[in-house]
Amino acid sequence: MPALSNAITSTEKLIIVGASTGGTEAIKEFLTKLPPDCPSILITQHMPEAFTLSFAQRLDSLCKISVKEAQHGDRVLPGHAYIAPGHSHLLLKRSGANYICELNQGPPVNRHRPSVDVLFRSVANCAGKNVIGVILTGMGKDGAAGMLEMKQAGAYNFAQDEASCVVFGMPKEAIAAGGVDEVVPLREMASKVMKYLASLGSRAFRV
Repeated sequence: MPALSNAITSTEKLIIVGASTGGTEAIKEFLTKLPPDCPSILITQHMPEAFTLSFAQRLDSLCKISVKEAQHGDRVLPGHAYIAPGHSHLLLKRSGANYICELNQGPPVNRHRPSVDVLFRSVANCAGKNVIGVILTGMGKDGAAGMLEMKQAGAYNFAQDEASCVVFGMPKEAIAAGGVDEVVPLREMASKVMKYLASLGSRAFRV
């Protein structure tokens, strides 16, 4: 029975994004270039809780996809992006054949809540090879360990290059940890991710 359950979700891809300093503009640049039928996207951006809702609403008005601040229990749907609220960690969980968002207010990780590592580790645990990871500009090392765990679970990961980062800390640490497959300029990130998805075949876009 577990094998059947895994087969049900084995073609549904997810794009998982982490960012910090400079990330609001980088995320906008990335998301506005994605098509409306792209896979589900979960995002942790280090940001105070007073700003995450308005950030999500602004992106929703600019993008072809739907963008919202994640709520506990949200079903994760293709063509939608879910942004971690500033007060909680965002995790990916399984509910039967579906993925859902889980929020928790556990202690900060790498001094951050939400933490990129918390999101990435949850994704490694329940989605593995169905994941395309993206780490963008940011200070510190949050996300490096989690991105390596995603890669070890079968994910394919992208990091923003130094020249296009406001701060190269987070991508640099993820690259140094061995969790990154490709390093690309921000302006090319969306096209590179979609090209990789296209190489997997049409089943990558299963709803």
